[in-house]
Amino acid sequence: MPISRNNPQPDETIPFILRPFLRQRSEEEFGWLFWPAKHMPLLTSRRAEVILLRVRLVALLFAVLTTAWILIDMIVLPWPNWGLLAAGRLAAGGAFALIAFRLTRTPTLTATYLALAALYAIPTVFFIFSYWVIQDVQLDSLSSTLAGIYAFLPIIMIAGLGMFPLTALESIVFALPVVLIELLSGLLEWHMFSLSQMISSTWLAAMIAVVACLCGISQLGFMIALVRQAVRDPLTQCFSRLSGEELLEIQFILATRSNTPLSIAFVDLDNFKSINDSFGHESGDRVLLNASQKLRSVLRTGDMLVRWGGEEFVLILPSTYCKEAAKVLERALTQGLGDRPDGRTMTASIGLAERTLDSPGDWRKLIEIADQRMYAAKNTGKNRIAGPTELFSPAV
Repeated sequence: MPISRNNPQPDETIPFILRPFLRQRSEEEFGWLFWPAKHMPLLTSRRAEVILLRVRLVALLFAVLTTAWILIDMIVLPWPNWGLLAAGRLAAGGAFALIAFRLTRTPTLTATYLALAALYAIPTVFFIFSYWVIQDVQLDSLSSTLAGIYAFLPIIMIAGLGMFPLTALESIVFALPVVLIELLSGLLEWHMFSLSQMISSTWLAAMIAVVACLCGISQLGFMIALVRQAVRDPLTQCFSRLSGEELLEIQFILATRSNTPLSIAFVDLDNFKSINDSFGHESGDRVLLNASQKLRSVLRTGDMLVRWGGEEFVLILPSTYCKEAAKVLERALTQGLGDRPDGRTMTASIGLAERTLDSPGDWRKLIEIADQRMYAAKNTGKNRIAGPTELFSPAV
């Protein structure tokens, strides 16, 4: 049974751990669990923040434990072996400390991948170095126990992947090198185990990688659910104000850097309060839903609709000059924004602002300009668009 918007129930072949997430998700969002290419920007930034924070915490823990383990090596291993391991541990501990205290705080996907790769590269290199140091040491029972602990280091690393909200592809990319190192260590006879034990160890590492992958995509699934709740207005399914502010900031920065236009339209439904007062809030909700659908129908690919609050909407039109934006808005006013409960057409007053024309200092000022023009449109008769003086549009 396929997963779709019309039939969102997952079939029995879907892992149980994913079913709570999949019951209310589309095929597109289901794909987000497996590869990150089409993640929405807000999800990417939130996920990057979480991963970077956990990388810093794990790196700090490893910095302390890796260095403290020198005392165990001194007791168990002979000189100069424990001295070489101590030097390796100090280098590894210093590298972990750099990740914990000097890691970039910019939550980009590239920075996240680099941080996670560094976190896993350090113990992988130390794992290879440690076996080079102790492979010729005559081990007693206590030393053999220590060697066994070293042998399970890759498995511990793989299990740690379950801490991070990774896609299936990302989990495979980070786990596969560690599994291969575990296999290679056996083939090169680094292990203190027999061949059968080495095969069992590699198989265990692979199985734990699968479990860690499921844990990671389960975390990602619930993060997608939380982000979607924060991103979308529950009534109209437009972007919420919180996510709209982030989108505005991102689009304003991009437009400023590339010196391209960015138009903003502030839309306020006319006489909406009278609908709630005369017909009730349920009727008001239906009008809001119909109006949002009408507005969405005139948007082009790349345009964004935000419910700013109450009966107010904001349209974000990237790479669009004021005259082009006015044509989009005129289509909305021409077709109408649905019907009021009494059968009359729902209208709106719209204020239009554009970055290159209005020269605002930031996106907040651009919104403020559009808001002021919306009031100008309302005060001059409603059902019209007010932009810069030369672009003032009468009722349509």
